[in-house]
Amino acid sequence: MDLFLQYLITGLTVGSIYALLAVGFVTIYNVTGVLNLAQGEFAMIGALSCVTLVNLGIPILGAIPLAILITAIIGFGVERLAIYPARNATPIILVVITLGVSIFLKGMGLIIWGSSPKSLPPIVESRSIQFFGAVINSQSIWIFILLFVLLILLYWFFDKTFIGSALRASEKNPHAASLMGINTSTMSTIAFTIAAALGAIAGVMIAPLTDATYEMGFFIGIKGFVAMIFGGMHSVPGAVAGGLLLGVIEAFSGGYISTYYTDALAFGFLLLVLFFRPQGLFMRATGERV
Repeated sequence: MDLFLQYLITGLTVGSIYALLAVGFVTIYNVTGVLNLAQGEFAMIGALSCVTLVNLGIPILGAIPLAILITAIIGFGVERLAIYPARNATPIILVVITLGVSIFLKGMGLIIWGSSPKSLPPIVESRSIQFFGAVINSQSIWIFILLFVLLILLYWFFDKTFIGSALRASEKNPHAASLMGINTSTMSTIAFTIAAALGAIAGVMIAPLTDATYEMGFFIGIKGFVAMIFGGMHSVPGAVAGGLLLGVIEAFSGGYISTYYTDALAFGFLLLVLFFRPQGLFMRATGERV
């Protein structure tokens, strides 16, 4: 039972990071129809920017919002400079553009921060908590709290604010939204900015647990994409559930089978979802053509 609880806590911790990235994927896809393959690089920029700011002497509670702001500005620039000029291109071309942006940002990360891993101190130094024989890291608690708070804020933003409603309207019917006076181009920019900020939050949260490197974005970006597929490409709660599920699958497969097969089992489960529930585990089939 001790091991079971420990694997569960580890899986939920890692899954929360995947969930944050998956929400970024869903936010961009729902508004623009673009699968942003550079989402993981936003996490890398957020983590390494925070490390740099802390090394400059800024307290971590001040460095985190600054790192998120820097990453959000970069997300804004990516949409304006790379996506907006090609807004009328086919979805495949837009995906290729985001892949190019991902490679570019990774290269810039290597030039700016080098290849050596960087460490980030936890948000608050505190002792680990014993829970029925399992150990809960203090950083894990902050990750759980942050994910819960962000879910509430995102629900309020998308359902209770004008901009959130405009974003949802742009996703449902861009032409009708334009006729109602909604600038869909502006909504695309807002979606990329929000997604970049969410990616930065994920990077900042995972950096104290695993060292930050210029290539960390690729691996967690892929996992965030898988989490989005698990939960459904149109659902923020589904993306969160998919991220948590993926983290639990990885933790238990690594603990009870072998860490060598962790990724294989996760992607094998992804294939099963695509075969039998292509709309996602937590979404109902609508009959709409994609």
